[in-house]
Amino acid sequence: MSQQPVQTVSGKLILLIKAGYWLALLIIAAMVAASFVLLQQTMATQQHNNTLLDIVGTQKTLSQRIVFLASATGAASRDKQPALVSALKQATAEFETSYDLLLKQTGADPQSPAKLDPKSIESVLFAKPFHLDYFSVGLIANGDRLVSAFESQLNQLDNGGYKGGAERVNLDASVANATLSGYAALGQRISADADERSEKLLTLHRTLFYATLGVILLVALFIFRPMSNAILRKTRELVDARNSMAFIAVHDGLTGLHNRTFLTDHFETLIKGAHRRRERLAVVQLDLDRFKQINDTLGHAAGDYVLVVTAQRMRDSCRASDLCARLGGDEFVMILNGAGNTEDINMLARRILVHINEPIVFQGTTILPGASGGIAVYPIDADNAQDLLVHADLALYSAKKMGGGNFSFFSEELRRELDYRKQLEHDIKVAISEKAFQVYFQPQVSLTDGTISGIEALVRWSHAERGMISPGEFIPVAEKCGFMPEIGRIVISKAINEAAEWNRAGIAFGRLAVNVSGTELREHDFDAFLFETLEKAGLPPQKLSLEIVESVILDDEKTGIAAKLRHIRAAGVHLELDDFGTGYASLSHVNPNEIDRLKIDRRFVQNIHENGDNSKIVRAITELARGLGISIVAEGAETEAELDSLMAIGCDQVQGYSIAFPMPHDKALEWLAARMPKKARLTVLQGSLA
Repeated sequence: MSQQPVQTVSGKLILLIKAGYWLALLIIAAMVAASFVLLQQTMATQQHNNTLLDIVGTQKTLSQRIVFLASATGAASRDKQPALVSALKQATAEFETSYDLLLKQTGADPQSPAKLDPKSIESVLFAKPFHLDYFSVGLIANGDRLVSAFESQLNQLDNGGYKGGAERVNLDASVANATLSGYAALGQRISADADERSEKLLTLHRTLFYATLGVILLVALFIFRPMSNAILRKTRELVDARNSMAFIAVHDGLTGLHNRTFLTDHFETLIKGAHRRRERLAVVQLDLDRFKQINDTLGHAAGDYVLVVTAQRMRDSCRASDLCARLGGDEFVMILNGAGNTEDINMLARRILVHINEPIVFQGTTILPGASGGIAVYPIDADNAQDLLVHADLALYSAKKMGGGNFSFFSEELRRELDYRKQLEHDIKVAISEKAFQVYFQPQVSLTDGTISGIEALVRWSHAERGMISPGEFIPVAEKCGFMPEIGRIVISKAINEAAEWNRAGIAFGRLAVNVSGTELREHDFDAFLFETLEKAGLPPQKLSLEIVESVILDDEKTGIAAKLRHIRAAGVHLELDDFGTGYASLSHVNPNEIDRLKIDRRFVQNIHENGDNSKIVRAITELARGLGISIVAEGAETEAELDSLMAIGCDQVQGYSIAFPMPHDKALEWLAARMPKKARLTVLQGSLA
């Protein structure tokens, strides 16, 4: 399954878990809210029922009080009757008020069909057998009549007071008893209703409680459990990723050996251990001799396989206390603890190298990678990690110069070379700061008519003490130390300024060609620097050509070089493919949309008149370029015979010692000026008119 569908499924799962999580929370919240509402309702109902029961109890008490006061007033002496009448009046009024409140609180309606239900409050109030409403109203009426009659007797008013007969003034005991029985029944009915309602609410509340527990259980089983499992799985994945990252941080991803970072961090520890034990420590730096050829001919899969097999052979050749590391590419390092004397180290290194140099079979093809080694020994050659690696690298370089497939120890001669290189690095830094690098120019001409088609700018360095230093001597050092971008900009600036002066003076030089390395092109502001230099000098972009080698044009899009070259060429600057035929450029890059001119390497031009193979190669390149509409120039032509062969093949433009040596700017100006076409002079004839 591809990564995108896996991510989609994972995203859907996470979304589903989130949705279920929030849904469960909403359900639980709703149930909790419902439980709270039910609880509030239960408490309100209970409070309401208590209020009703209090009113019923008050009415029962008041009904008995009215009966008692009525009887007591009738039997009391005249002087005591006023107080009893007042109490009776008050009790009757309270009884009436409480009864109105009772009707309001119960909401009883005499017209409601509920009065037919023997279990309802309306049945007690308005139906058989209690007719509480009737008896309550009757008790109130009787009380009011008694109060009025007693007040009339007390006041002895002839025309006031109660006018009915004396027999109607007496309180009907049956009404009082019926009222009391009715309120007792009403109290029981209210209590029964309250108990029934409370039971229903409690049942509903219990159901909600168990449902909430069930939802929580379902959430735990189907949401939180998968979520916890997912979190646990993700946590394990993160731990595994952390462990993988920790492993990758100190190991090479392809071979599994320790990497440069681990070597840098632990090398000094190994040296300190060797110092404590008073032992020697050998640093063996290894490099495959034909690794680039393997990659170019058999592909990167074969190259990776060779690296993996080499790493495994290194592990098999050393002890558990030794350290094997891959520095990058096809460069490896072995740190041998307790290495013994020089003879022991020599025997061990030879055994390791023999094992590594054994043939490797890849997909039926036998590969002979070949490896060279350089050895530096602690404490003889150096006492720190950096110097030991540098010395081992120098010894490796010495072994490669001897033909490869062997190893070499660091020596005093190599130490002198190292000291010279360090001094050379220092001098290059000084020369960069002083912009002491000079530009020499070598013309390119047409064999057909002798016109100048271009002129190449070449870097030269005249040292204050050692005189002229060859580019083949200082350029490799500058490249290794990362100085080439700065040197390149000095050369480009000086060359463009000189060519701009020639252009303003009307000196024909074709196009100025400057060499640009991949390191320079990888500088993020190289194109901006180039355009700014051209603008300040006043040289048209069409008068400039950049020479790049095949390894640069093969650089993929990730480095940004391809896009930068397209940008530069779109501005009018020409591009030339230098040393064509010596690299591995794809023919898809050799087209007019990317390259304006090919330069045939000097190794194909030298002795071309005697070497039939070189002649065929140059002819094929010439015909290829002509068919694609790309111009071509051959470099390194040094003899008349070579020029004649190039002319016969059809390679018209040449550059070499047979045409001109590289010259400083003043000599180049003289050379160019001397070959400018002469202007025709107008001769005026003097004589008399006939």
